Amino acid sequence: MDNFDQNNYQYTSGPNPGQFDLNGPLMPSGDSGRRGRPKKKKKSKPVTLTRTSLAAIIVLCVFLSSAFGFGGAMLAGSYLPSNNGSSGISNITNAHTTGFDLKDATGSSMTVQEITKKAQDSVVEIKTESVQADSWLQQYVMEGAGSGVIVKPNGYIITNNHVIDGARKIMVTTSDKKEYEAKLVGTDSDTDVAVLKINAKNLSAATLGNSDQLNVGDMAVAIGNPLGELGGTVTAGIISALERSISLDGKTMTLLQTDTPINPGNSGGGLFNQYGQLIGIVVAKSSGSGVEGLGFAIPINTASNVASQLMDGGYVKGKPSTGMAYVDMSSSSQQSDNDIFGGIFGGSGGNGHQTPGSVYIQEVNGANAKKAGFKSGDLVYSVDGKEIDSFETLSSIVTAHKVGDTLTYIILRDGQSKEIKLKLEEKTSS
Repeated sequence: MDNFDQNNYQYTSGPNPGQFDLNGPLMPSGDSGRRGRPKKKKKSKPVTLTRTSLAAIIVLCVFLSSAFGFGGAMLAGSYLPSNNGSSGISNITNAHTTGFDLKDATGSSMTVQEITKKAQDSVVEIKTESVQADSWLQQYVMEGAGSGVIVKPNGYIITNNHVIDGARKIMVTTSDKKEYEAKLVGTDSDTDVAVLKINAKNLSAATLGNSDQLNVGDMAVAIGNPLGELGGTVTAGIISALERSISLDGKTMTLLQTDTPINPGNSGGGLFNQYGQLIGIVVAKSSGSGVEGLGFAIPINTASNVASQLMDGGYVKGKPSTGMAYVDMSSSSQQSDNDIFGGIFGGSGGNGHQTPGSVYIQEVNGANAKKAGFKSGDLVYSVDGKEIDSFETLSSIVTAHKVGDTLTYIILRDGQSKEIKLKLEEKTSS
């Protein structure tokens, strides 16, 4: 990744000014070369100076000395060659040349400070509480933290689904340190976008940019709540790549890549462009030994479209659903209880370990699935002729279709195979 020093100013090495002797030999005055009768010498009269005259002469001499010294330095700087070696001519570094800071290097219209001033009040801190159960079925409260961005002055906030997933309580802190309890408006696990609402007015909402107009090398400024404790933190870098296909939790997402420093707690925060406009919702970073400067954000054109639908109806329209929840037993021994069970299609289904015949139907909720005859406990052997070895495989088949398409399931029940046709319905929950 490219690294930019915002104070990369260099000084050029100039030549040493020449040495000018103001007390060198003087040319003789008068007509000393003329021949003839010598003239009678006259006695010179003594010169007397008052204190005022003497002071004026001293001041004049000092002034003339400074003027000649400065002029000599300028002439030497213009005509003497630069020498960086060991010739005895020392270098004088008094000529300033401007280097590139991040603003100049990216062609940004605004400095990082100006972008921060415009955007920082739209970014909020998010803290969550959720109830978890351990292997002994004892419950405990788990706290989480993330970030969010105000998109409407009346309290609508965009964040990540994974920031608030499973939370029983969501608290939002604005830049002026006021705290609000937030209500979940809607969430979409496929795009990892969620919308919250707080009871507030006249908030500072972010100005949305156009992520389709971004170029690699553009300025990128992230504002968020890293580590869940450092709200309002600003980091800066560039857009490193566009349309990166990244797999997160078994879902493939098309994201922006940036070298702007991203840390846990930045999720849901804002990524802003050179005009202080919101161009992405921070979602993930790549970590590990030797990995540096690999952060990712959901393009704002995607996030805002999903958020608008969540605000309008609570779900994203036109997404297919089987109307069933699944459990992927291929990796149940290696994951937490919360990861095993899927939602009404689009729920979690394991971590992708390939074990054929391991996806079971947990619940049948949709009208079409009930009418078709599916039952809890059915093992999904194949869909449309493709063997189902993981929930991810099943998910990829379903999401490749549209609402109203018909899929052919082969399920195993009581030791016998059964073919069932299912018409996909619209998904109305995450």
